[in-house]
Amino acid sequence: MLMTQLPHLYIVQHPQKGRSVHCAEDIPSGTDIELCSLIILSAKDTKVIHQTSLHDYYFDWESEHGASAIALGYGSLYNHSSTPNAVVESMPEDREIKIVALKDIPAGDEITINYQGGSKDETYQIWFDEY
Repeated sequence: MLMTQLPHLYIVQHPQKGRSVHCAEDIPSGTDIELCSLIILSAKDTKVIHQTSLHDYYFDWESEHGASAIALGYGSLYNHSSTPNAVVESMPEDREIKIVALKDIPAGDEITINYQGGSKDETYQIWFDEY
């Protein structure tokens, strides 16, 4: 049975990135790290979110045109990396996402995802400096 969240995850305040998700124990490659329920926002609400502090915490939600999603748990707190150690798996039928380890993640390391979803789409630009 998939746990909602591994019990040894914790948040660190990073000087450049803000909050970041770390692990207190080693996480083997392929491990389900977290299952996050989503709050789905309509296309209309997504336009408004850009004017709020939630702008940096949402996911595009491909199952509904122009919609977005806020992930509960630590889901919206994973930072971006162009060389991530975890991946986001979308589960639209359940309105959930799953964070899965792409490689072994040693204890103490930050868990990162690629906000571009591994896409080679050159039109999608990251709006911040990568640290």
